[in-house]
Amino acid sequence: MRDQWRAVGVIKCYPHSIPGFFGLLLELIQDYVLRPLYRFDFGWLLEIFIVIPFMVRFIFGAPFVIALLIYKWQRRHLSMYSTIEEFLQSEKNFVPIRYSYSDVKKMTSKFTEKLGEGGYGSVFKGKLRSGRFVAIKILGNKSKANGQDFISEVATIGRIHHVNVVQLVGYCVEGSKHGLVYDFMYNGSLDKYIYSKDGSVPLSCEKMYEIALGVARGIEYLHQGCDMQILHFDIKPHNILLDENFVPKVSDFGLAKLYPTDNSIVTLTAARGTMGYIAPELFYKNIGGVSYKADVYSFGMLLMEMASKKKNLNAFAEHSSQIYFPTWVYDQYSDGKELEMGDVAEEEKKIIKNMVITALWCIQMKPSDRPSMKKVIEMLEGDAESQQMPPKPLLFPQQEMHAGTIQDNDQNQACSNRELTMTLSARS
Repeated sequence: MRDQWRAVGVIKCYPHSIPGFFGLLLELIQDYVLRPLYRFDFGWLLEIFIVIPFMVRFIFGAPFVIALLIYKWQRRHLSMYSTIEEFLQSEKNFVPIRYSYSDVKKMTSKFTEKLGEGGYGSVFKGKLRSGRFVAIKILGNKSKANGQDFISEVATIGRIHHVNVVQLVGYCVEGSKHGLVYDFMYNGSLDKYIYSKDGSVPLSCEKMYEIALGVARGIEYLHQGCDMQILHFDIKPHNILLDENFVPKVSDFGLAKLYPTDNSIVTLTAARGTMGYIAPELFYKNIGGVSYKADVYSFGMLLMEMASKKKNLNAFAEHSSQIYFPTWVYDQYSDGKELEMGDVAEEEKKIIKNMVITALWCIQMKPSDRPSMKKVIEMLEGDAESQQMPPKPLLFPQQEMHAGTIQDNDQNQACSNRELTMTLSARS
């Protein structure tokens, strides 16, 4: 009977190949399942009705399974491409130019000079035939499968014309290749001027103030100056670009959402943005609904960093009170002290104080306590001495007691410090 078993057509392949794996699997089935049944003299029936049909189905069925998977993958991507095409065709008065992928390769000299890279893809420096320099963002494979990131950005800024919002020159849609062509910003992004990175030229206090005012006007235009209310959801230094005259441009609308102007509260299924700039209501639903005030909060965190030229969160600060800079600076001004900003003129101190107090209003925990961007512009254009100090800013809702007072005991401080460290870790 054992000789009969060895006569069965068991295919022996190398274990390093897929057929070899299934060959070994069949041997194991035969050794530990079928062979014991041969003592009952009907093992040959099992070979005919189980083993051989299984092998036939595998040999002839595997190609069909593979073909089905390829078909479904192509259908999914074709659906994404058709969604984008339908959107572009529906926009009758679309101003940006459509470029082919070969045009994009020529503009960038086959993607020679890379300006930056992120989760969205890569940005390359390009040049149009007219001699105009552009920045071309090539979206990577991490963009959403249905092309919503691409559609969101094109739909948001395709018709916007404002001095403080980046201008979309054109776009590329060719199969899986998606590209966005922008005006080239000679001075890069704002972050290298706030944090004094290597090779950057420090900006004066007056210039930083002008940039802050320009950013505020750009966001206010997005909220109130368009037919639709545009919520950016990712205001941060890296997304503020500076042209040759240091005029700021709000950029990167991949997370933006469009809503009717009368929508005071919007619906989001998940938090969006960058840690350190995300409004707390996107995490804590009990403090208020999500609205344009989320951008106000992000701008406030940006404005605070512009005024102080340092990170708002610093887990390595010498004193626990300095970990969250807005709280520390609030205490300084409340006690009638001046910020230690080095060799700063008296007039510059007033500008910094005005920026800080405005930022403190913007980063209030509850959205209802924050001003609109229109009010923010009025505050920035006003005088710091005429501004009223806001309530003390909180980093976590847990710091606020039911009575409205702030818990300031050691236990809560330790808890906040731990949460700060976790936040900083996630941010990095």
